[in-house]
Amino acid sequence: MKNNDLQGRTALVCGASRGIGLATAHALATQGCRVVLLARKEPDLRRALDELKATNPGEHAYIVGDAGEPTSVARSVGSWVERYGAFHILVNNSGGPPPGPIQGARSEAFLVAFTQHLLAAHELSQCLIPGMKGAGYGRIINVISTSVKQPLRGLGVSNTIRASVASWAKTLSAEVAPHGITVNNVLPGATRTERLEQIIGGKASHDGRSVEEVEREMLEKIPAGRFGRPDEIAAAIAFLAGPSAGYINGINLPVDGGRTGCL
Repeated sequence: MKNNDLQGRTALVCGASRGIGLATAHALATQGCRVVLLARKEPDLRRALDELKATNPGEHAYIVGDAGEPTSVARSVGSWVERYGAFHILVNNSGGPPPGPIQGARSEAFLVAFTQHLLAAHELSQCLIPGMKGAGYGRIINVISTSVKQPLRGLGVSNTIRASVASWAKTLSAEVAPHGITVNNVLPGATRTERLEQIIGGKASHDGRSVEEVEREMLEKIPAGRFGRPDEIAAAIAFLAGPSAGYINGINLPVDGGRTGCL
């Protein structure tokens, strides 16, 4: 069995126009998978698709959809399935909620994040699981956060919603396991993306410190002494998507340079 053999498989990668999502698309395509990118902005998707095809030629495509509108995006994906066939791999990945303490967070912020993360993941999974069952092969991988294991300061709404997604995924993993489907969560640590820049900038502004000072403080907490790269997160996702990971189910996998302090 070769884990890098995803020939004949099709993956839907959400948030795929940049960052971890785009890196994941490349990692899966390298393993022979046909990849369909999903994101909100079509110009960004066209650019990402051109980049993907230039390095990993194949019948890759994209779907325009907004995770903030779960029913609509699931309908668009369902139409694609009816026309082109089932997806075998689903990577649920969406930009995190704005940083900030939980005190003073507005109720609407929780509702928006709950819709964008949990409900979107649920609707897409419900849409794609029948095809996975028919194929006898399915991988649902949720990109969440190490806050699932250890809440992060200054990310009140995110900590709350990420935990709910993790619990949903664990519950689903047991239900679909008999059909050859696994459900796992990848928990990125501090990774060089636009999201990290947003968090660092917000903390610097809130504390009245420089961006460089905040970065140094964050790096001191990472045993590896550096921030992660999107392709390093993508490598973990691609492994879980492959056949060699068929007996790994319902886990939370930190990819964080050793930052998380619990087992």
